[in-house]
Amino acid sequence: MADLKPKTVDEFIDISPQESQEVMIKLKKLIETTEPNAESGISWNVPIYKYNGILAGFSLAKKHVSFGIDSLSEEMRKILEKKGYKTGKKTIQIKFDQDIPTEEFKLLIQEQAKLNAL
Repeated sequence: MADLKPKTVDEFIDISPQESQEVMIKLKKLIETTEPNAESGISWNVPIYKYNGILAGFSLAKKHVSFGIDSLSEEMRKILEKKGYKTGKKTIQIKFDQDIPTEEFKLLIQEQAKLNAL
């Protein structure tokens, strides 16, 4: 994958390892249905969605997909960690065999869209 330069989110997913694709497809659908006006693209060699600025994005690691969003609060981080997700300052790691915490991610995307509109 390092030699390939995807131009779209779908290309990024298609050239990724098979075991990672389901998580990324679900993230793509969740972002696109939560904020239908977001524009998808590739920035910094990873999928990024923009809506009045950067909305959210994801990247691939060896054993997980990292979902990045600026609106990740300390409160939401604790909720996600209790559910078994590892978090960073603005990221949530989703192992290939984990479900996506759909409701929490929807709230984060909606919150980021509101923040970007200010």
